[in-house]
Amino acid sequence: MNRVAVTGLGAITPIGLSASDTWQAMKDGVNGIDRITRFDLTDYKATLAAEVKGFDPAAFGLAKPQARKMDLFTQYAVAAADMAVKDSKIEGTLDPERFGVYIGSGIGGISTLMCEHGKLLNEGVKRISPFFVPMMIVNMATGMIAMRHHAEGPSLPVVTACATSTNAIGEAYRAIKHGYADAVIAGGSEAAINELAIGGFISCMALSFSEDKDRASLPFDAERGGFVMGEGSAVLVLENYDCAVKRGAKIYAEVVGYGNTNDAYHMTAPNPEAKSSAKAIELAVKEAGITDPAKVYVNAHGTGTALNDKTETAALKRVFGDGAYKLKVSSTKSMTGHMLGAAGAVEALASVMALHDGVIPPTINYRVKDADCDLDITPNKAAKEQKEFALSSSLGFGGHNACLAFRRV
Repeated sequence: MNRVAVTGLGAITPIGLSASDTWQAMKDGVNGIDRITRFDLTDYKATLAAEVKGFDPAAFGLAKPQARKMDLFTQYAVAAADMAVKDSKIEGTLDPERFGVYIGSGIGGISTLMCEHGKLLNEGVKRISPFFVPMMIVNMATGMIAMRHHAEGPSLPVVTACATSTNAIGEAYRAIKHGYADAVIAGGSEAAINELAIGGFISCMALSFSEDKDRASLPFDAERGGFVMGEGSAVLVLENYDCAVKRGAKIYAEVVGYGNTNDAYHMTAPNPEAKSSAKAIELAVKEAGITDPAKVYVNAHGTGTALNDKTETAALKRVFGDGAYKLKVSSTKSMTGHMLGAAGAVEALASVMALHDGVIPPTINYRVKDADCDLDITPNKAAKEQKEFALSSSLGFGGHNACLAFRRV
């Protein structure tokens, strides 16, 4: 079996337009949440989101004619992937047939769908763009990135709701570990802050209705009332460890474990018994060889919904027993909001950098203790603490559970 290294990072998030800026903002506890600017909020109970700010496709090599043929989620993914590949310095060192792309999205081109449906209703069928279908479909981020970087190897989009990009990175890890690829560009992207998506999540009672940006995304806080939608993309370059060493690559961390399960319980709610979510974590822990929870940082899914945070706490206790109280835990969704299909990737980035820099990012705006969420969640301020391992867990609609394990190099 091959070892797998992380050699490149890229990100477009509500708190930064690069991996380094995003990570610095996480360490500083920057809140990326504010009032939605994209549409009229009349009649909307949820008025806050974590929007990407100041994104210019041209700054990432996407000229206007190119950008017009890509939904925003694809633009974010292409920009993040370009940064990750540049950071890795891997381009030109690989057989293209051994270079893969696994980029997922929970919803894909929903803004394109809204735009073209509007044309159909208001202007007629002849006004629908010839690029409508390729702009909308989820796999197009993977396709565009593969074309830009001449990656002709294993290629997959992943769609598992909020677990999407954790699964994408996990499956990329397995592809390299088992010899199907030498390197994979892996991650996720989302751009769903629009009237339809926000309205839909309001209808299923998932979003926070707070109008105070500092009391909206409240993972593990007793006053939590729902998640805040975020957007953006994060991408990691995973590479055969020996190949990375041979070419003198910078190695941020090693991927050492992955778990993937399903609750088989409910369309949207996690199983409160936490059996399957715990199993996903346990699989990653066992593969990684983790035995001492005091050496572990957990970037929790931590959405700020009542059931999720309680269930995730229970899952960690199922896996680690009383040792769960030795874990260092945090939810960076308190800063980025819930980036849906991109959430797992940006949280994997945070996990990798926590190991690399010896800093645990905080769960900001935490005030009110919840007896059901009583682990050390690194409240409000980052902690200077070197851990040996990091776990990044994700729980998605449809019962999808995924967990990645990283080891410090």
